[in-house]
Amino acid sequence: MGRVTERRRVIRIRDGQVTTRPDTLVAEEPLEIRLNGKPLAITMRTPGDDFALAAGFLVSEGVLGSADELRNIVYCAGATEDGSNTYNVVDVQLAPGVPVPDITLERNVYTTSSCGLCGKASLDAVRTTTRFTIDDAPPVRLEPELLASLPDRLRAAQRVFDRTGGLHAAALFTEGGELLDIREDVGRHNAVDKLVGRALQNGELPLSRVVLLVSGRASFELAQKAVMAGIPVLAAVSAPSSLAVDLAAESGLTLVGFLRGTSMNVYAGAHRIALTATAAQG
Repeated sequence: MGRVTERRRVIRIRDGQVTTRPDTLVAEEPLEIRLNGKPLAITMRTPGDDFALAAGFLVSEGVLGSADELRNIVYCAGATEDGSNTYNVVDVQLAPGVPVPDITLERNVYTTSSCGLCGKASLDAVRTTTRFTIDDAPPVRLEPELLASLPDRLRAAQRVFDRTGGLHAAALFTEGGELLDIREDVGRHNAVDKLVGRALQNGELPLSRVVLLVSGRASFELAQKAVMAGIPVLAAVSAPSSLAVDLAAESGLTLVGFLRGTSMNVYAGAHRIALTATAAQG
């Protein structure tokens, strides 16, 4: 099975001094996801938690919504011409009776920013396929100080990042700030899929009372994955996209961006943030 990190020799230049030394890099390999034996998607990912990644991807695609809809996930033996197993191909078997989506080369996958769909079509796709509405009654209530503390907690838990500096991370926190789970990957979307997939496997969907924190920007794709898992709050250390804000406003998702130090921007769902009356009016 592929390793999470690999070693490469590099030429290092520091203050005019040239040396040769080994460097630790994050591993990146393709993962082909098959559904009931048929190819569905290929993603570039950091090896590890591949079954959770596949399950989470299918949650975001609206195929899975609960653990009992999943029969099993296996690595495909003989994935190469010589019959060896690369551990880069997984087959997701749905439980009997679970509808199988139409899988063609022309199918419209709306989960990437480059899918070519207009904003309205993208929003409509999420609205028509999501299994869960965001239903946190009473609403999750977060102090700004608590939100501000989460990026440092995320960074402290990034074990592979410390060795490579080349990974994104996504984490789930309780409304009280307790770290529930964290996943790292070369892609933010993969890290979120790994979180959601593990939650599905553990029978924890919808994730109705958690905060999802991501280490970079908040794209439409990440907002979509939060909505599809029933997550009420998405926070990012960088900027959101306009379509992510539109989706958050339409779906009831609280979207926080530029979460750095004691500062943050609340783009949607401000009712979950404990703002002072003066700040809310200003």
